[in-house]
Amino acid sequence: MTRHLVTGAAAAVALLALGALAPAQAATVNYKADLEASSEVPPNTGNGKGSLTATYDTTSRKLTYQGSYSGLSGPAIAAHFHGPAGPGKNAGVLVPVKAANGSFEGSATLTEAQAKDLADGEMYFNIHTAAHKGGEIRGQVMKAE
Repeated sequence: MTRHLVTGAAAAVALLALGALAPAQAATVNYKADLEASSEVPPNTGNGKGSLTATYDTTSRKLTYQGSYSGLSGPAIAAHFHGPAGPGKNAGVLVPVKAANGSFEGSATLTEAQAKDLADGEMYFNIHTAAHKGGEIRGQVMKAE
């Protein structure tokens, strides 16, 4: 019986070749936003507060989110992810969200441009009420540390 020894260099080449054939691993990135009236543009003096957490899968481009809110001036009439816009700027709706009874959850597949906005911190989430049709509470969606 003959045994063959593989040198360190040959082993490294073999592992690199196998790595090239293996499917890419999906990365997930966690995001969060603190929703406050003072973050709206223009700011308002409401007592509403809320939070959003989200997970983004970089391979499927699927954003899965959930959150809660309280203290609004009335029932939520709309909720959305908006962008591209940094703090202090407004932008159009990217992803509509159903928010009711103090909570929301769901998922959406982002376009490449939306995924870039998310990664660049250029996406925000807000909740609208009848008293604040432009948005009562808002938070910039940022990578969670």
